[in-house]
Amino acid sequence: MQSIHFEKISSETKLNRMHIAAVASLLADGATIPFIARYRKEATGSMDEVFVMVVRDRLEQLEKLDERRNVILRSLDERELLTADLSDKIGSACTITSLEDIYLPFRPRRRTRATKAREKGLEPLAQRIMLQKGDDPFLYALDYLDSDKCVDTAEDAVSGARDIIAEDLAHDAEIRDPMRRLYWDTGSYECRVIPGMEQEGSKFRDYFEWNESVRAAPSHRVLAMRRGEEKKTLSLRITVELERALDILLSAACLNPDNSEGEVISEAALDGFRRLLAPSMETETRLRSKQAADDEAIRVFASNLRELLLAPPLGPKGVLAIDPGFRTGCKLVCLSSQGTVQHNTTIFPFMSETKKSEAMKTVIGLIEKFGQEFIAVGNGTAGRETEAFLGETGLREDVKVIPVNESGASVYSASSAAREEFPDFDLTVRGAISIGRRLQDPLAELVKIDPKSIGVGQYQHDVDSKKLRKALDDTVESCVNSVGVDLNTASPQLLSYVSGLTERVSRNIVRWSEKNGSFLNRQQLLEVAGLGPVAFEQSAGFLRIRNGQNPLDASGVHPESYSVVERMAGSKGMIVSELMRSENARESIDLKDYVDGKTGLPTLRDIMKELDKPGRDPRKSFQVFSFADVHDIKDLEEGMILPGIVTNVTNFGAFVDVGVHQDGLVHISQMADKFVRNPADIVSAGENLIVRVLEVDIKRSRISLSMTSIEDK
Repeated sequence: MQSIHFEKISSETKLNRMHIAAVASLLADGATIPFIARYRKEATGSMDEVFVMVVRDRLEQLEKLDERRNVILRSLDERELLTADLSDKIGSACTITSLEDIYLPFRPRRRTRATKAREKGLEPLAQRIMLQKGDDPFLYALDYLDSDKCVDTAEDAVSGARDIIAEDLAHDAEIRDPMRRLYWDTGSYECRVIPGMEQEGSKFRDYFEWNESVRAAPSHRVLAMRRGEEKKTLSLRITVELERALDILLSAACLNPDNSEGEVISEAALDGFRRLLAPSMETETRLRSKQAADDEAIRVFASNLRELLLAPPLGPKGVLAIDPGFRTGCKLVCLSSQGTVQHNTTIFPFMSETKKSEAMKTVIGLIEKFGQEFIAVGNGTAGRETEAFLGETGLREDVKVIPVNESGASVYSASSAAREEFPDFDLTVRGAISIGRRLQDPLAELVKIDPKSIGVGQYQHDVDSKKLRKALDDTVESCVNSVGVDLNTASPQLLSYVSGLTERVSRNIVRWSEKNGSFLNRQQLLEVAGLGPVAFEQSAGFLRIRNGQNPLDASGVHPESYSVVERMAGSKGMIVSELMRSENARESIDLKDYVDGKTGLPTLRDIMKELDKPGRDPRKSFQVFSFADVHDIKDLEEGMILPGIVTNVTNFGAFVDVGVHQDGLVHISQMADKFVRNPADIVSAGENLIVRVLEVDIKRSRISLSMTSIEDK
């Protein structure tokens, strides 16, 4: 069966069948997507992570289809309903939908009007009417009268036959398929406010009287309407033109709607559509629309998450981290260049002038004592006020104050991971630590937080939770492995996202290091409890050891390729470290000389890139950012040109923090002086940019921004 799947995926994706089979085999052996994409290029034809995921996901879908197919075949066989023709139809079904359509007439179901009519012996009458020989059904219906079964008149008999015909038409796969297309291609959402809910549901007022094409409705509106329906504020329906729907039914079932038999069939078709087929098609279409909206919302969420995870790190610099607060004070934490806590205290700059003066002295004293050049300030409550306070302290010019998005910091500070990492600190101090470390290395810190708490999703609580978790885990795993992880400094949470490592093994790695000291070479990983040859193969290339015994351990060269590099170096009369330093020597190497049955040109090219820049970080360089001198929405005026940070990218635009405690929206129409199809093509989460204030609605706390027609500043 898998061979058939490979052919199908190949025809759908245009990928080579042999490469698809190789991916399937590697996945079955427990290989991860980052490992397959990075270290098995010869087998996969250099498929990137996206295509490997496509193959994985499609294989899973086809396997589920096979499972359902087998369940249906067993059910039909056990009930002695399986014929050769039916078996062939089920075997050739390519989708779950088509499979269920074939099975629908045979599915065990509750008693219906048609069931009761069949029990009265009226199925032969329904079949005779469907032959449409031009006779009067009310005449030959007299042959089916049975007072014991409450069929006393011809009208009773024809009515029962009509129920059977209605159900048969509604369950006919040849009718359901074009009807399904009609609903998807021409269906319309009709959204209305439920009478009496206008005030309570005011947040959904845009949808109080709303019509929109099902197919064209963007994901955020679909999810918003569904949420309003769930909150019992909105009523939501999907409708199609009745005439077009009946055309599908009658063209398939009725030869002449003008004769007596045709009239019965037409009545049955109308009843079957309204009572059975329309509700079924609406349910299916709603589900399909919801799935499409989920997929798009998840794609947007994953894209935003990737940008945040790969945000430029400050790097190994000392940081004074501040978690701002008015009444409870500002929590201060001094972090070393490696992120270790050197000191923590609390200041109260907003309580009185005396307290403010004391707070200034504390900040200056800590900067002088620990030598930090960067101050990380959480951007939540009192964040902008804390930045203003720091501006009054007389800091050295070389000390930079950096606003840090603190979304999720409170979630981390209350987590078991935070308690385990900092058992002697309360959650307020842990929150400040998280803010500071997020500036030093966003990736290493954000992996400790549930991605759904980071605040870059779009209706994330309304989408399929399993799909969302899978997509976000894929994203985090991809980011962690693309950057690489320092084996001797990484947290268990960060290590757990490394290819091939489980949470248990990640904790064992940290315990090994605590007991034995720093790892000196990658081979020592095999001494870690639970980390066997397979996990070593999957993980080693993504783990870095700085200043270790082997210079290749700091690179992305996999240990399985060390011998190739040693041969290259030997051919030039050098050791490996000398080859890594000599660009001329590397350029003189002919890679074709090192191609063998295991190592091909794709891997050799990757090796040479690593030798050129060992362990290179794909993230951009860090840039200092600061807000303009605005602190409240009331400070904004139309036409202002302001720096901002993109906090979230959606299908309809981007939300931008300009430093006033309320994100503004750059609508998609204001993102460029040309048509923009996808906001993510223009901006990304975490990006610094310049915006112009279009409109400020203080009452509704709404800020409209534009990225167009801004002169270079």
